[in-house]
Amino acid sequence: MYPHTTLLHILTLLLLPAVWGQSSSSRLGVVVEAKNITLPAGSKAALPCLSSRMVWTRDRLRDRQRVVHWDLMRSSPEYSVERVLDMSPGTRQRVYNSFNMGRISIPKSAFSDGNFSLIINNVAVTDKGVYTCNLHHHYCQIQQSIQIQLNVTKLARKEKRYWDGEKTVFVVLLGSSVVLPCVNRRPLWREGVQEDQQQVAHWDFQPPGVRPDGADRLVDLYASGERRDYGPRFAESKMSIAEDAFTLGDFSLYISDLRPVDKGLYSCHLHHHYCGLHERRIFRLTVVPPLPSAPTSEPRILQNDEPEPKTEEVKSPPVVNVILPEHRGYFMQHLGYFLATFLLLAVIVVTVIVLTRRRKKRGLAYDPGRAECGNGMSGGEIALECTELKTCNQDLNSDYKNNLLKERDMAKDCNKDFDGKMWK
Repeated sequence: MYPHTTLLHILTLLLLPAVWGQSSSSRLGVVVEAKNITLPAGSKAALPCLSSRMVWTRDRLRDRQRVVHWDLMRSSPEYSVERVLDMSPGTRQRVYNSFNMGRISIPKSAFSDGNFSLIINNVAVTDKGVYTCNLHHHYCQIQQSIQIQLNVTKLARKEKRYWDGEKTVFVVLLGSSVVLPCVNRRPLWREGVQEDQQQVAHWDFQPPGVRPDGADRLVDLYASGERRDYGPRFAESKMSIAEDAFTLGDFSLYISDLRPVDKGLYSCHLHHHYCGLHERRIFRLTVVPPLPSAPTSEPRILQNDEPEPKTEEVKSPPVVNVILPEHRGYFMQHLGYFLATFLLLAVIVVTVIVLTRRRKKRGLAYDPGRAECGNGMSGGEIALECTELKTCNQDLNSDYKNNLLKERDMAKDCNKDFDGKMWK
């Protein structure tokens, strides 16, 4: 076996399951809702499945459901948009400009074969512009459109058709006929499609351990009124769905008297093939044991008016709830208190030390002895030594320590000696 063949087999085995899963998912529909529901046994379950787009509102005349109209947009001499014609299945086509009567039309079988092309006979210069084919489906809320540009020329050799990157451009000879194509053959736009036969709703049940492809079909509902029940559950009134489901758009499933066997996966599938709607809602139902009923005591009837025997009530000891703080948080809280207190004391001690040193510096700066020594020079000519002044003061203090008058006389003598020295 060649290596590339082996590699091809491996890739096939790896990719095929994913492709199968995607195709199965697209076939089942897009999951728009998923819920888990848990209910006790014996109760009633309601699995909601609502969709306003599945409401059946088609009238019997089948008009006003689908509409086609052609519009013309001119850019010269000034920008303008006008309605050319429109038509619906139950009415005749309506032409808005009298000049176009019998000259512009669309096939009468448009809503039967899906051909909505615009036919223009005897093309005039005023027909130049951009034409838009609009298809509206009011019931399905779908709109589709296509644009075609029409140019008119007087030379036959200039007739052509091309694509300008956004739309198709027709260059047509003046006075000739042209067909602007607008074809949509989807069943949505055709008359012969039975809309009520393409609108289906059904419920599936998947027990635990069962694959999705092995799910059991519970019921099929059709907009035409047809209904198909599978199994005895609906016949026994175990399950039910509203009779006017398509009128209200309510396809909810009701399950009464739940049992453990009802546990599993329920899925509601809504298919509107006519409008291209495919939705799926999934509900996982779990059944738990029933809730215990509260005991009820019946009143006792005493005969012969006998007193009811008294029963002593036993008081239970009081219970005190103690909430212990978390050890780690408790330790960190007290550690923070301790650090904050220590920091405050340190700030106070540093402040006292700084203030004390400043006061000492101020006292030394104001010492009178230093002031006397500092004033020993006068005019920079004669300087008196500070040692002599200190010696004189020491002698005076030792001899006349308690006699203020003699100290004053001695100071005068010192001043005289000082003056004598200065004159010398």
